[in-house]
This record gives sequence, C-alpha cells and structure tokens, in this order.
Amino acid sequence: MIKLIASDLDGTLLQNEAQSLSEQVVPYIKKLKEMGIIFVAASGRQYANLQRLFEPVKDEIAYICENGALVVYKGQILYKSIIDKELGEEILVDIRDRDGCEILLSGMNTSYLEPKTNEYAHRMQYIVKNNVTIIKDILNVTEDYLKISVYEREGIDNSEEYFREKWGDKVTVVTSGTAWLDMISLDTNKGNAMKVLQKHFGILPEETMAFGDNYNDVEMLSNAGYSYAMKGGKKDIIDLCKFSSDRVEPVLADIISGKIR
Repeated sequence: MIKLIASDLDGTLLQNEAQSLSEQVVPYIKKLKEMGIIFVAASGRQYANLQRLFEPVKDEIAYICENGALVVYKGQILYKSIIDKELGEEILVDIRDRDGCEILLSGMNTSYLEPKTNEYAHRMQYIVKNNVTIIKDILNVTEDYLKISVYEREGIDNSEEYFREKWGDKVTVVTSGTAWLDMISLDTNKGNAMKVLQKHFGILPEETMAFGDNYNDVEMLSNAGYSYAMKGGKKDIIDLCKFSSDRVEPVLADIISGKIR
C-alpha cells in the first residue's frame, strides 16, 4: 500500500517552465491526506519558495528542499547538510569568473545573488519567486551554505562538464532542468533525504512512490517501489524507472480512485 508520494517540481509537477501548480494538485493532495498518504515536494528549490507554491496545503505536506540539503515537516527541520565554507568560497569565485554563468547561493531563508545582469535578478525575484537577497560581494555572506547553484541562460550543457570535472570529487554535482547546475555536500541527494522521511514516518521503500525527470532525481527514484519518470524527461531516467507518465496528476487520480494501491 502506498503511504508516501514524493514528486520533483520543475520538469515534473511543473512542466514547460510553469511557475504555478495545476488546479488539480491541491485537491488531490488534500484527498491523499484523508487517505493517510503523505505528499512530499522534492525539489532543488528553497523552502520558502515551495511553501508559497503549495500555500493552501503548505502545513500538510513534507519538503525535500535544495536537492536534499534540507528536509522539513510541519516547520521542524529533520535534516540539514552544509558545504564547507572555504570550499564554497572557492566554488563561488569560480562561477563568478566564468562568462555567462550566474551564482545562486542558498541559505536557510533566502537565496543570495551577485547578479551579472538585471534579467537574472528579475527572473529569480519575480518569475521563480524566490526569497532573494542581492549582494555586491557574495563572499560577504556569513550564514551556512546549503547549496551553490549555477544558472546559465544559454543552457547549462555549456558548462556542466567544466564544473563537474573541477568540483565533482569535492561536492555532489547535479543538473536541474536545462539551465541549472546544483552543488551540495557529498552524499547529499533527494534519495538520502527521502530516507530521512521514511524513517521519520516508519514507511518502507516499497510503500513509496516517486516522480522525476532529471539526474537530480536518480537516488529518490531508486529508493521508491513505485518509480515514475516523465515521458519528456531524460532517457536514462525513463530507463531507470518502473513506470512512465506524461504528467503526475493522472497517476494521483488513479491512486485516489483505487486503480493503484
């Protein structure tokens, strides 16, 4: 019996660069809760952003934020991992020096930008709707580094190999969508974050369903008895999963109707 459902956001529950949930999602989450099923928003996004996105049910779901660096349920931090400060500063300088690449540094309640363009600052504040702090020198940030991200408007494929080869032995490096690359502490991922929730609730992997589309979802999908890839996702992810679907909502509807148990 399914007891926990975790879904990636961008490219999965949110498709075609959508920045709001479909009208079906909130009613489905409420019904799933009535059935005793916990819904988990599992994303590279920050906690505050996810709470705004799921506003009507924000206190009824669990959160895997920052690609697994932060796990929260009912306001309680169940898990938090950070990047070593000295290492993080080296990475930030490297991103700053690379043409076409923008920095996003994730703290607990805000994301810090040292924007090279006004377009990037506008996007993060008004389109992605993050909590944003714009700072002249990113190295002046004093709080813990949860995640360091690279945004490349022309496509992160241009820089993925560069950052992976340079930093991949020191931090976990994953792509998130077509324009983003995230760096988090080693052994931090959505899969380990989901294990935290499974242990907290006493739920087994075979009682877990997960949805994803990209490489930052691999560990989460591998830790779910019911793994669903988006048909528009990466081929490797489709090959990894037991099932595939065009969208998340029809699968949730099948669970609610009893077609999937």
